[in-house]
Amino acid sequence: MADITAQMVKDLREATSAGMMDCKKALTETNGDMEAAIDWLRKKGLSAAAKKSGRVAAEGLIAVAAEGTKAVAVEVNAETDFVARNDSFQTFAKSAACVALAGASDIEDLKIKAYPETGRTVQEELTQIIATVGENMNLRRMASLSVSSGVVASYVHNAIAPNLGKIGVLVALESTADADKLMALGKQLAMHVAAARPEALTIADVDTTALDRERNVLSDQARASGKPEEIIAKMVEGRLRKYYEEVVFLEQVYVVDGETRIKDVVAKAAKDFGTDVKLAGFVRFQLGEGIEKAECDFAAEVASMAG
Repeated sequence: MADITAQMVKDLREATSAGMMDCKKALTETNGDMEAAIDWLRKKGLSAAAKKSGRVAAEGLIAVAAEGTKAVAVEVNAETDFVARNDSFQTFAKSAACVALAGASDIEDLKIKAYPETGRTVQEELTQIIATVGENMNLRRMASLSVSSGVVASYVHNAIAPNLGKIGVLVALESTADADKLMALGKQLAMHVAAARPEALTIADVDTTALDRERNVLSDQARASGKPEEIIAKMVEGRLRKYYEEVVFLEQVYVVDGETRIKDVVAKAAKDFGTDVKLAGFVRFQLGEGIEKAECDFAAEVASMAG
């Protein structure tokens, strides 16, 4: 058995752009033979996948999976929408969500879970797809909700296949009411979330940094009116209430009827069901949100390739 040094791992990594642990494993499997290690990585699809890892992957799919009192949403990214419509990519996204539902704690945990019927992990299965399809892909994020009693409803807006699309929503309702009635309410609330984009469940959950920024802007706007400070304070508080109505789920106006606040929708449901209903949480994933897409000047790119 050859002694695998840090320099050997470094050299192989530079030659293939594969991950450090993958390079170490390749060298171990090939008894330190550099050329054989390169071939080993290529056969596993690890070298080809790594070379694509620098490309922006902002397309793909949101996959949801739900079962009674728990549900998950998983975002899997690819470079193009064309690949997102590929059967193998869709199958992977669905399966990854099912694996997450079975017990992954977060996205990193999901990556090392066993992928069904392959003998590979979820991340290793994705690496195989990358090598086959030829695009950069990644498991970007996951979120889960669960309740001890009640339901977690899921909804995919403009689904391209069952439980797959570009916007995925989960809504958790805690209650001992009839599960079918709760699920119907949860689906309606999830559709509201898809359309209204709340940022927090309650006023207390609003991000303090965002709130401070909003308060400063409103204060400066109010001062421009020349009003006394005590009047300015009241003006700011009034405008903050409007801000809460825009970003807080329970304070928003229900998009279904355009007039009832979500907290009142839930209260009415509790009265109709004859038992308490608590809106316990929500998740809204929109594909690619927060990813900085590279702007490409196609003419300049062609010119540069032509020399």
